[in-house]
This record gives sequence, C-alpha cells and structure tokens, in this order.
Amino acid sequence: MTLTAKERFFALLDGKPADRPAVINPVSLATHESLSALKLDFSKVHLAPDNAAALAGYGYEKLRFDSVMPYFSVVAEGAALGAAIDWGNNKSMPAIRSAIFDEPDHVKIPAGYLDRPSMRCVLEALKLLFARYNGKALIIGKAMGPWTLCMSLYGMENTLVDTIENRDKLKHMLCSFLGFTGMFIEAQLYSGADMVTVADHVTRNLVGPYVYEEFVMPLHRRLNDKFPGKLILHCCGNTEDRVGLFTKAGFNLYHFESSNDILIMLERAGNMKLTGCLNNPELLMKGNPEDVIAETEKIIRLGVDIVSPECAVPLLTPNRNLTAIVKGAFF
Repeated sequence: MTLTAKERFFALLDGKPADRPAVINPVSLATHESLSALKLDFSKVHLAPDNAAALAGYGYEKLRFDSVMPYFSVVAEGAALGAAIDWGNNKSMPAIRSAIFDEPDHVKIPAGYLDRPSMRCVLEALKLLFARYNGKALIIGKAMGPWTLCMSLYGMENTLVDTIENRDKLKHMLCSFLGFTGMFIEAQLYSGADMVTVADHVTRNLVGPYVYEEFVMPLHRRLNDKFPGKLILHCCGNTEDRVGLFTKAGFNLYHFESSNDILIMLERAGNMKLTGCLNNPELLMKGNPEDVIAETEKIIRLGVDIVSPECAVPLLTPNRNLTAIVKGAFF
C-alpha cells in the first residue's frame, strides 16, 4: 500500500493504518540552504506569492516532507494592519516591532484587508500550491490566533496585566481579534489549504491554564465549530497542564514542543492527535543526521505517528537533518 502524502496524513489523523508515519511541519520549513538553492531573498519572500510557493514546494520536492506551507513568519496580519515590521533576512526571521492598538473598539477589520500584500501573498501562494500539488502533498495554511494577535498588536505586557486587572476589556479585545483569525482561515481554505494551523501561544511560561480556559478556549471552540476538522493548534512551550483543554476546545491535531513528556501528552490529549516534537536548537540545528533518525524513531515508537519539528525550524538548520526525519519515518 503506497499512499500519497495527503492520503497518508489524513489516514493517520483519522486513526487508520498508513504505509508509514507522516512527516510534516505545520509552521515554517524555510532554511538558509533552501533559500540559497532557490536563489531567494527571505526578506522578500513574504510579499511574493511565486517565491513563497517555490519555497514551500521545496520542502515537498527536495526534502520529501508530506506537507507544503507558504506562511513562513508570524507577521502577515500585523504587516497588513500597519505595524512596524522587521522583515528579517536569510539568517533571521521577521518580527513585529510595534503594537498598534490600545482599545477594543479600535480593533476593526479594515476594508480590503485580505488584499493587502502580506495577506494576498499567502492566499495566492496557496492557490499556486493547490494547482501543483492537490491530491499529492498536504497543503497547510496558517493564521495567528486571537491571543497571539493580541500579544503582538496590543502588547504582551498589556495582555498579561489585563488577565488580572481588566478582564472584561481583554475579553472584548480577544473577541475583536478573533474576527481577523476567522476571516484569514476561511480565505485560506477557499484558496486551497487542506488544513490551517492556528498559532496561539498561550503557553505555561506566560500564564496558567485557567487563563486559557477563561479567555481563549471559548474562542477556539468557535473556530472549531466553524471549521470542524480543519484546524491544527500550534502552541510553543510546555503545555502538559493544558493539553486536555485543547482537546475540549475541539482541535483534533496539536503541534507540540520537545519540552513536553510525550507519554504524558499522549495520555492527556485523549482523542486529539499530536504532531511534533523534534527539538530545533540542539537536535535539528546542531545535531547530526544519525541523531535525528534515532530521535525520530523513538518518537514514533512512543506513539506519535505524525512527526514534525517542534516549531518553525531555525533558518540555519542544515537540510540534511530535515531529510533525516523522513529517513527515520521509514524505520
């Protein structure tokens, strides 16, 4: 039985047998080596749909991953709204440099939002990927969740303080940002994405699980009710104390980090599938292929059959370590 990459992923997601474990990255697979091979300037990829599609396709064509994903940063929404952006370079990731909102009533979707360059780039790249790989590769989109948008565009300090001092304001703010997330998800699914990653960093090193349960979980439920079976949650850091809440929010796949104990995560996730959790800074960026293969095999033996790097791979990750993940999936 030989499956296409897309068939393999969905079989495993549904708990069915497949020809081998799947290897995906629900966030970014961009590397300096891939950019050099394609002769691309990473600072410009985020506004050039053909370049974004080529970089995403490289992961499938050359690195042999089962997925393609053309949103390589976390700044598309902020850029579309006028935040100051550092677009990075072939060795550093883009970043939002300024918060732009201070009141919930100011958080409104502007006219032509999806036509702004950073948003249009993702949507047009997905259309190109759909034309090339539909039925073959798993096509993944990505949207920042309401908590991450709030942290970036209202400010981390403001967001965290308001979980205690101004809870009603924060809930209003988060509900306003939910509109941006939902609109972008819908547009990406329409443009050809099979699944969309919701990147929402409600992690243990920032807040307790009660913050997720009170402020964010109701919003995630609304997203999953609207897009059932289409969303992958990504949240960095240790989330052992809240992974069960992610299941209750309706996600059927969670992308998790290597700081978590795999067996604890599997037990607490219940019927929600997990993908991860290959360490980025030490294993993939600094390790060797033999170590990557061994760790991949270990993760699969423990019960994670949809394997991925734990987050966006560092740009200086050698591609030989990424192809080693795929080799490990054939053990």
